[in-house]
Amino acid sequence: MRRTRKTKRSTAGVDLARFAAMDSREVLDFYKTCSDGLTSEEVEAAREAHGSNVITDDYKDTVWSRLFDALINPFNIILLVIAIITFVTDILLPAEKDYLTFIIILLLVLVSSLISFIQAQSSSQAIDKLTRQITNTCHVYRDGGKLVEIPQSELVPGDIVHLGAGDMLPGDVRFIRTKDAFIGQSALTGESTPVEKFSHDLQADSYGLTDLDNIGFMGSNMISGAARAVTLATGDDTYLGRMAKSLTGDRAKNSFERGIEDISHLLIKMMLVMVPIIFLINFLGKGDWFSSLVFAVSIAVGLTPEMLPVITNTTLAVGAQNMAKQKVIVRNASAIQSFGEMDVLCTDKTGTLTEDKIVLEKYIDLYGKDDTRVLRHAYLNAYFQTGMKNLIDVAIIHRSETYELQELLDKYKAVDEVPFDFTRRRMSVVLEDHTGKRQLITKGAVEEMISISSFIELDGQVYPLDEEKIAIARNTYEKFNHAGLRMIAVAQKNDIPDSLHFSVDDESDMVLIGFMGFLDPPKKSATPAIEALVDHEVRTVVLTGDSEGVAIKVCNEVGIDTSEVLLGVDLEKMDDEELGRKVETCSLFAKLDPQQKERVIQAFQAKGHTVGFLGDGINDALALRQADVGISVDSAVDIAKETADIVLLEKDLMVLERGVLEGRKTFGNIMKYMKMATSGNFGNIISVMVASIFLPFLPMKPVHLLTQNLLNDFAQMGMPFDGVDQEYLKEPKSWNLQGIRHFMRWLGPVSTVFDILCYLILWFVMGFNSIGQAAAFQAGWFIFGTLSQIAIIHMIRTGKVPFVESMSSTRLTLSTLLISVIAVVISFSDFAMAFDMLPLPLRFAPWLILLLLAYMLTVQMVKRIYIKRYGEWI
Repeated sequence: MRRTRKTKRSTAGVDLARFAAMDSREVLDFYKTCSDGLTSEEVEAAREAHGSNVITDDYKDTVWSRLFDALINPFNIILLVIAIITFVTDILLPAEKDYLTFIIILLLVLVSSLISFIQAQSSSQAIDKLTRQITNTCHVYRDGGKLVEIPQSELVPGDIVHLGAGDMLPGDVRFIRTKDAFIGQSALTGESTPVEKFSHDLQADSYGLTDLDNIGFMGSNMISGAARAVTLATGDDTYLGRMAKSLTGDRAKNSFERGIEDISHLLIKMMLVMVPIIFLINFLGKGDWFSSLVFAVSIAVGLTPEMLPVITNTTLAVGAQNMAKQKVIVRNASAIQSFGEMDVLCTDKTGTLTEDKIVLEKYIDLYGKDDTRVLRHAYLNAYFQTGMKNLIDVAIIHRSETYELQELLDKYKAVDEVPFDFTRRRMSVVLEDHTGKRQLITKGAVEEMISISSFIELDGQVYPLDEEKIAIARNTYEKFNHAGLRMIAVAQKNDIPDSLHFSVDDESDMVLIGFMGFLDPPKKSATPAIEALVDHEVRTVVLTGDSEGVAIKVCNEVGIDTSEVLLGVDLEKMDDEELGRKVETCSLFAKLDPQQKERVIQAFQAKGHTVGFLGDGINDALALRQADVGISVDSAVDIAKETADIVLLEKDLMVLERGVLEGRKTFGNIMKYMKMATSGNFGNIISVMVASIFLPFLPMKPVHLLTQNLLNDFAQMGMPFDGVDQEYLKEPKSWNLQGIRHFMRWLGPVSTVFDILCYLILWFVMGFNSIGQAAAFQAGWFIFGTLSQIAIIHMIRTGKVPFVESMSSTRLTLSTLLISVIAVVISFSDFAMAFDMLPLPLRFAPWLILLLLAYMLTVQMVKRIYIKRYGEWI
């Protein structure tokens, strides 16, 4: 989050230890608030005093920052150094000053920087527009105890916050009421295990700041339980805000980013090694050190791939914009490419494959007969819990109200509760009626409920829970579970201690009374989306915390293989090696806890797979963080959205296929430039060395090289907008540096051969074989070099026959055609003299066309051999 206006906030922060030592009432009094929260007028006054709840940072994503990023990169720095050298050699030292070379180098920097900047601006505006639709919210008590949901940015000090499992702490808070509240604060402290928080005051001077167990920090998240807290600090005054600089660090580079870096280093090293060699060859052969130095500097410009960051960033930006049109927000640009590399998609079931519209279908006793008493107990449990109601609670309440069971509510009051968490997978409430009689009611996952029950109710009679009775319950459960219903169990007990505080230990010796069955139908888009992913060689694997029966039914309906199913208890018995073997064949993992989901993804990654994970719950946060591509939805819990690389604004699974295709297209367009740049530079180095050895003059002057480089930069501007062949999209794409080296060794020499053929035609056929004819020779190699580099764009962009079997995009066609026409006009007209060349005679045109056609045919033949040998082209 970023603050957009100045505030009156102090930068000194808030003394959290001071408030940790205070009694809850003292803290409330200090902030002039109460447990019912602030009034609207008090909120406005607090916002005026403290500003919005946002954290500023040193890096501002502004127009100027984007311009700086576009201008300053390793390749532009090299060009600017060369420009300084050229300024000295061409302008300061000579009596006859030559500004053209210096101007062209600056133009090269300007062109590449301007394209990057314009594309960054466009991309930023498109993404920002959609990003504003993603809002993290929090629940606060205001205006007399009304629980309202507000954007986190509107939180102010003194607000009373309600926290439940899945919530991110929206500010630094002092807990005033907690119930089994466990907080994950690893992002701040590195602690891997959740920390329990309490509401008591303590001697803060004997604790470290992050050890204060009644203080919660902005950026941490509720793992389980429930809590009420008073907001102490917001925005820059929070612990996170004050520590933002030390907490901010670069994330690890993925394989694609490392590959880009490796290629950049390869091209720069190639230039740094070859330029001195070319200088020495020309100096020793021609004896003119000054001309040899200027030529070597110009070669350095020609070998500098200044368009690499432009092509890479623009292609990623175009991909992000295309995804934005599908209402998909890309939070991490390189995740687009990881989408294309993904070959395994792991997904949660509920809300991803299913509609997430749960309907209560059955409320039955342990024999499977309808029983409104079971519904009544479940209703009391769902209604009186203070946490946010989940879909199961809502379904229970909705069905109960159709039977007018709300009349029961006046007969009970809530004493305490034991909130839900993903380890126990159950929650309990303690109620008391008008006579003072207490009752503990628990609902939750069937196996977990059986484990805490000592008794069972059958036909109105309570019996000890033995193996025979357990079998009765399990048979009923499995019958409905295999029919596709999501089953939970309900239990209760009356022997309750006279206490105001209860814990997990009280969930024991329960009486199991019945089951609730829910239906969550599959999404209509699930089956076609999974089929589309299979067609593109992406395997879908379900990782769910739900029961085996429901998971099998849903997976069968959407086309996921259920011939092999592994449960969480099975995973606990396996070591990593055995699990690694199982993930290659099993596509359904059920009854998993969050750590087990994370472990399955790790097992896939250990086997060399690129894994995406689609989830929207707090139990998915670990898996989202572990996956190569984390995908969530706008309706997800805060921690899931914050962890994800990709956020879907609509729950349309077909977007996943489009994301995969966009990722592969993005990867393909970047690889086109990579292979063109490496092979072209390799070929040019050999060509220049040969020319320097055998020609009595420079094959091209610096101004020719620079003009050619500038024209080719313009020709390549359409590459990020190009398409790729359908065949290329069929399978996942991953970074392969060895493949680029193979390509360079095969295509580079082909370029050199035709450069030498061009030399021979210019020398022997055209008669440009003396120093007096050097300007005509240079014009000939200038036009052939320019047009051949434009031709190779179209030859490399497809594994098919270009222009016949595969057409380039309109933008690429127009950019290459326009630059070709400009190059021909320069070379065959009096414009050539402006660039220190002689106009070429028209009789060279047939030879030029013949050379270009022969070059393209040769590349096409090499392409077929290369594909046959390596099984790929780009």
